[in-house]
Amino acid sequence: QVQLVESGGGLVQAGGSLRLSCAASGRTFSTYVMGWFRQAPGKEREFVAGIKWSGMSTHYADSVKGRFSISRDSAKDTVYLKMNSLKPEDTAVYYCAAAAAPNIRTREYEYDYWGQGTQVTVSS
Repeated sequence: QVQLVESGGGLVQAGGSLRLSCAASGRTFSTYVMGWFRQAPGKEREFVAGIKWSGMSTHYADSVKGRFSISRDSAKDTVYLKMNSLKPEDTAVYYCAAAAAPNIRTREYEYDYWGQGTQVTVSS
């Protein structure tokens, strides 16, 4: 059974940094793409960043480009999202997701597995 477990969320001041982790288990993810999504109160879930498990390709939403960085550690089956220069508008529940796809996907319905989410709150 596939499990994705996020951690690393919390409360941070604007301009600060956080690193989210997503521990994956239950299968081999070498042919998967991994994504981070977020959902703010009253808003739809949106794509933040994605990475091919090979690590050879990444993609970011325009709103986080240059501030966030996605990476993975194959030995630990873990994907990370390093978030710098955080803004109050980054406040949301952040979700890790996995898609059995050859290329990075940006739409929620294209992902097969989801974590439970971790709250990130950025104070002004």
